[in-house]
Amino acid sequence: MNSSHTFLSHPNASLSPSYERLKEEHEVAMLGGGPRLGSRDNHCDQHPQGDPVPDHVVWSLFNTLFMNFCCLAFMAYSCSVKSRDQKMVGDVTGARAYASTAQFLNILVLVFSLLLVITALIVLFTTLPQLSI
Repeated sequence: MNSSHTFLSHPNASLSPSYERLKEEHEVAMLGGGPRLGSRDNHCDQHPQGDPVPDHVVWSLFNTLFMNFCCLAFMAYSCSVKSRDQKMVGDVTGARAYASTAQFLNILVLVFSLLLVITALIVLFTTLPQLSI
């Protein structure tokens, strides 16, 4: 009777609860999860190379909502989210690559949108006196 009970029981049933908690925290950390409640929050371990990687999510979201020129701002937002994902996983090189692409696309969207607004104002002010005659 005792041998069948051990056969049907969980293989880790004899392990202590603290080991199970540590094992679970290690698995979450390996998958890129954030700090758990009760664990120490050490920001120095996240970016050992120095400065944190900017992901430009807010700038990309603003451009997507208000200045989406030829869907370039949506592509910038996509790169920003990928940069944030890579940063959470711990791939700083990939995060920097996606962040620089998002920054370039955001600058491109800003320049094109400003040129579009300036061109529209020039056309408006040059045709407005002709319409009042």
